[in-house]
Amino acid sequence: MSANPRQLHLNAFLRNVGQHEAAWRLPETDVAAVTDIEHYRNLARIAESGKLDAIFFADHPVLKERSQDRPWDALDPFTLIAALSGVTSHIGLVATASTTYNDPYGIARRFATLDHVSRGRAGWNVVTTANAEAAANFGFEHHPDPAERYARAAEFLDVAYGLWDSWEDDAIVGDKEGGVFVDPDGINRLDHVGRHFKVAGPLEIPRSPQGRPVIFQAGSSEPGKELAARYAEAIFTAQPVLKDAQVFYADVKGRARSFGRDPDKIVILPGLSFFIGGTEEEANARQETFENLTLPTYGLAQLRRVTGIDFTDHDLDDPVRIPARAEVAGDHKSRHDLVHRLTSTETLTLRQLLRRLSAGRGHRIATGTPDQVAATIVEWFEQGAADGFNLIPPSLPTSLQTFVDEVLPILRAKRLFREDYEGTTLREHLGLDRPAVGERNRFAAAAE
Repeated sequence: MSANPRQLHLNAFLRNVGQHEAAWRLPETDVAAVTDIEHYRNLARIAESGKLDAIFFADHPVLKERSQDRPWDALDPFTLIAALSGVTSHIGLVATASTTYNDPYGIARRFATLDHVSRGRAGWNVVTTANAEAAANFGFEHHPDPAERYARAAEFLDVAYGLWDSWEDDAIVGDKEGGVFVDPDGINRLDHVGRHFKVAGPLEIPRSPQGRPVIFQAGSSEPGKELAARYAEAIFTAQPVLKDAQVFYADVKGRARSFGRDPDKIVILPGLSFFIGGTEEEANARQETFENLTLPTYGLAQLRRVTGIDFTDHDLDDPVRIPARAEVAGDHKSRHDLVHRLTSTETLTLRQLLRRLSAGRGHRIATGTPDQVAATIVEWFEQGAADGFNLIPPSLPTSLQTFVDEVLPILRAKRLFREDYEGTTLREHLGLDRPAVGERNRFAAAAE
């Protein structure tokens, strides 16, 4: 495998019983699995058996509208990922945490601990939280606007990097005879004073196996791309069309270069949902089975959240077109633009639009035989649109198991995906270097 200079990176986004909004209504789905740790252990084992780079859990610290229509992200992702570290040995473990509704010391401490506990497999998906309703759960009178949240996120990351770097790699000397456990010169105070945070440091946890967890970031808005280009080592993005994905790929890699970063050390992973069948007809029938179980009430609420337009009184079988709205707030503008392009390039009824969005919410959907799904992955990988994919199984565990059993062997036969893990840390899986102490200052200086 090492003879091939470039390999796919595949991450699994595990959302309770499946990303598709109707997955829970399938006859074979066990709805109790939403909060059953054995369900998640099984998913982690399946993903690791496929030698995937990582598993990933999202976070929405608020009970969303129309919660009666589908299962939600009920379990805290960090606690869940920590529990799964004990039943896996190689696969990366990525949890989402918000820079708006957390503090840098607490986050740095938890992820450093996870990196030690997992022996170097921790990843942090950095978000600023788009759900305005979350503010009331954390004592905020108002949800900060996007510009304020992203400014806070940048400082948050600078502080976290400083805390992870507060210990030199060789600070623990363990000199029993001399009675010296730690070299005091190997530990440094941070003494950060900024606009949003005042943090003394140092962290009380020694430098972790990876130096710091791998930084993931999700978002396609302008401030999101800037944050990703400056800090992220792996980027999740929603890109349903190859051409748009190529533009995003080149844009973010170019921005990273302007910050003095090596664009080849940034892994871009568009989301990919998939419906797989023995024939194309079987795959289409499977997708239709899911879509026939969708609830328009849920789809309409999600569409209103993204576009700001209430289609409750719109006939489901009448054509619909989402207008371009430059004034849409940064929280949802990128998703609004996705829906606008979809309805501008195709003639869709409202019902068809809701069904189209039910599986991936704007992510790429591949429907077909294992060979056809693999062909989509290879095309995007080879055409400068992706370094791999954030896999979004529509149902769990079935869709994930099918992908591992039927698609991965095809990618391996093309020498595009590993036969086995060649390292033990998430950084090694992603081809990323272990950062040296103090590297946090490289990009900050370039941005000033």
